[in-house]
Amino acid sequence: MLRHKTLILAAVMLCLAIMALYSTNVLAQGIPEAIQRLKQIQQTLDDRIIPKLDQCNQCPECPSCPGAGVPKTGQTTAYGLHDDGDLEKGIEPPVPRFTDNSNGTVSDNFTGLVWLKNANCFGAITWPEALSNCNSLANGVCGLSDGSVGGNWRLPNLRELHSLVDYGASNPSLPSGHPFVAVKSGEEDGRYWTSTTYYAYPWAAWFVEFCHGHVMGAGYKDSSHQGTSYYYVWPVRDAH
Repeated sequence: MLRHKTLILAAVMLCLAIMALYSTNVLAQGIPEAIQRLKQIQQTLDDRIIPKLDQCNQCPECPSCPGAGVPKTGQTTAYGLHDDGDLEKGIEPPVPRFTDNSNGTVSDNFTGLVWLKNANCFGAITWPEALSNCNSLANGVCGLSDGSVGGNWRLPNLRELHSLVDYGASNPSLPSGHPFVAVKSGEEDGRYWTSTTYYAYPWAAWFVEFCHGHVMGAGYKDSSHQGTSYYYVWPVRDAH
């Protein structure tokens, strides 16, 4: 079924591409230019669209797929009638949730994101350092052998980092059986920066604490306001 949908999508895109070529008079410039444009479109199909369709076919409930809904919190113990642990509402994550790629990275099969396996490569650092270190992360550093280059990795935003939290676990508040190493999970030393600024106080940024899964927003970016905060860093990148 997926292959049929993929072929249909490819045919539609090719038709649109040909129409675009005519409308922009690319054909008038010569057949080689038209062929080159079509090759670029085919490359986009192969690299981005078809893999996305394959992922959503295997895991249609994954958050990265259209209409997926809200994920479960991970809590399965009931503490009151009709509470979260009793109802367990939300989208069930795939099994396995994570795949250790044996190259220093871990793929999240629920979100499609790729995480650094080592959750404490840089130690506790400032927010500007966190942004810079993640952006410059590349193959050969932090146990990576994935062929990544500078600019592939980034400091995760709040929703990306919080997607790792499992509220059915603590110390660390991560899904059972996760393959990550060196996760900092104390109440004070389990805090990880996000790239998301605290809107009401732009001198601060949101962070996630992985002892209990707290989301907090008073990490001081620098010494311009009440001192500087030093938190840990968990780089993420898109799959490629």
